[in-house]
Amino acid sequence: MREIKAKIDNPLSELISDDIFDLLDSHGLIDDKAVRDYQIRKKFKQLRSGKLSAGDAIDAIRAEYPYLQFDTIRKIVYQISK
Repeated sequence: MREIKAKIDNPLSELISDDIFDLLDSHGLIDDKAVRDYQIRKKFKQLRSGKLSAGDAIDAIRAEYPYLQFDTIRKIVYQISK
C-alpha cells in the first residue's frame, strides 16, 4: 500500500513553490509564527490599500486570529524588518 501524504496549503506560494515548501516543512524548517506574521502583514497591506483605517484593518485581522491582542497585531504589522 502506498502512503497518502496530506497536501499542505502553501501560505508562501508567491515566494516559493509548493514542492520547496513541502520539503522545508517536512524537515521542520518552516517557522509557523513567522509565516503567520507574514500573512498578517500581507492582509494588513491589502486592507489598507482598500482604504480601510489602520484600526479597522487590525480589528478585521483579529477576527481571523482571535487569540491575538490588538496591540500584538499592531506590533506585527508595524515591525521593522531586520
